[in-house]
This record gives sequence, structure tokens and C-alpha cells, in this order.
Amino acid sequence: MSEIVITTLAERPEYLERMYEFADVWPAFMHNDPIGNAFMGQVPVHFPDQCVVATEEGQLVAHGRSIPFVFPDEDRTELPMGGWDRVLHWGFQDLRNGRKPTVSSALEILIRPSHLGRGLSHDMLAAMRAAVKAKGHSTLYAPVRPNGKADPYQPMTEYVEHVREDGLPQDPWLRVHVKAGAKIVKVAPRSMVIAGTLDEWREWTGLPFDTTGDEIVPSALVPVHVDVAHNHAVYVEPNVWVRHDL
Repeated sequence: MSEIVITTLAERPEYLERMYEFADVWPAFMHNDPIGNAFMGQVPVHFPDQCVVATEEGQLVAHGRSIPFVFPDEDRTELPMGGWDRVLHWGFQDLRNGRKPTVSSALEILIRPSHLGRGLSHDMLAAMRAAVKAKGHSTLYAPVRPNGKADPYQPMTEYVEHVREDGLPQDPWLRVHVKAGAKIVKVAPRSMVIAGTLDEWREWTGLPFDTTGDEIVPSALVPVHVDVAHNHAVYVEPNVWVRHDL
């Protein structure tokens, strides 16, 4: 088996344009968060030293992104309930205002499906931790998307309490973070908000979206709220804030 090489994007900028090669790993509806669409593409452009890439024989097999921001300060006394969306906004607000960041947040670690099961999630998180530490930051936060959550009706606050016999989280991604030394802080109940017309949701999911109420969508962590009379549906995804002390 050939060697997988992990570096920052700043060290290998030629991979910037290739970071979308396997973006379809995410379900289609996840590509329609307006905050993500506005900012995620700019993260590797502005913060390449905090983005990590993994390659094998020149093929991009995984990548990760993180963003620096100011926390805490007089206006930011707690990690935001708005989770992923809000920390993206904070990071670019601080960049625009010329503020010196004090901490960072992970945003994404994405692994090519052909390379799952090879321990890359642990290695990529370790590389991201190292990249953030090299920036002088002593804390890496992450609004984790617990993709092992199978029951959309189970509150996230209950799900995060599920642990294995060894005391580690039952959820695979939360377990990766905790094994790396992270502490679970709290649930971010509206970490990502995706709204669309019923036709847009039909296009994204292939589901009918013809009844007012909850629609269960594959890969969605909670139900999508459908309002036929007003021709829209809204997905409000909870994530879980974790903290890495570096």
C-alpha cells in the first residue's frame, strides 16, 4: 500500500482547485446552506495554512478546513448556538475587521469514499490540530456533525450521552475527537439552516414533499419541516461543539 502524505494546503497550493473532487460525498441538500455557500470556498484561499490535504500517489484522498476567530471577547462570551454557520460568519467578520484571531474552529474533514477505514479521520484531525497549534492558537473548537445519528426524532442532547462500554462516544465522529483529547461542550441547536421551496427540496432529495409536517430525509440528522401552503421546507441541523486544548 502506497504512502499517504498529509500537509497543509499552504505547502501544496496546487491542490486548491481540486478540493471539490469528491464534494458529492455530502447529500445534495447539504450544498444549499447559504452561509456555507458564501464562505466555505474562501476558507482555503484566506487560510491555507489551516487547511490540510492528504494525497496518495498524487491523488487527493482527504482534505480538511479550519478557520481562525476571536474568542472569547465582550460580545462572544459563549460558543454560538448557531454553530457552524455562526463561526464561519465570525471568522470572516474578524478577517474583514483586521482583528487578530485567538482560537480556531474546524469546519470540515472530508475523506474520499475509497479511503474510508484506513484511519484517515484520526490522521487528518491530528494534522489540523498541529496546523492550528503552529499558528500559536492553544484551542481548536469544532461544531461536529454526528453522522452516526440514525433516529431523526431523537434530540441531539440525548444522542450525545450515548457511550460505549469503554466510555467513548457511540458516534464515530465524536469518538474521533474525544480520542484525540477533545471535550464535548454543548449542542449547537441551529448549526446549519437550509430553506428551500418544495420543488427545490424535491430536486435535492427525490422525495415528494407534498404533505405539511415532518419529512424524513436520508442523511438528515433531524426532520425537515414542510409547509405546503407556504411552499417551503426548512432544515435546522444541530451539531455538537467540542473543544481541543492543544
